[in-house]
Amino acid sequence: MFKLTILSIFMMFAAAASHIYDFKVDAVDGSKIDFAKYKGKKILIVNTASLCGNTPQYEGLEKLYKKYQNSLVIVGFPANNFGSQEPGSNKEIQEFCTKKYAVTFPMAAKISVKGADIHPIYKWLLDESKAKHLEPAEVTWNFQKYLLDEHGNLVAVFSPKTQPESPEVIAAIEKK
Repeated sequence: MFKLTILSIFMMFAAAASHIYDFKVDAVDGSKIDFAKYKGKKILIVNTASLCGNTPQYEGLEKLYKKYQNSLVIVGFPANNFGSQEPGSNKEIQEFCTKKYAVTFPMAAKISVKGADIHPIYKWLLDESKAKHLEPAEVTWNFQKYLLDEHGNLVAVFSPKTQPESPEVIAAIEKK
């Protein structure tokens, strides 16, 4: 019953959230990530996993974050939805990201990015990508990337295999 209550609260919040700036999510370190504080910056949201073939993308994401930190924020969302490739606790995930890849961009607490227990922010991203006919419209694997412009509008979705420093990602970030 407790789980149902939490899920109900998440779903009510998701219904109430009509913009990315409405979201406040738990961070991997126990603090909160308030998306409203990112107004005026582009936001790149990425579902991550520590044991995936795409995990080395953390390095490229960190380079992007440092290069564009005045105009871009990256938020990682660890998820264990694909091949059980993120089995660790939030503390283990934080230690892995810090020690192995020196990640300094915000990392959310572990969530689900698909299925019945999908986190409201990912429900919102999927609804937005479908409404804007952006592909892929579903989360297909770890390290799928969602780019929002300075006004919080979803403008691009990049497949998991698209490298963070690829020309198409850079072009979308630099687009005025």
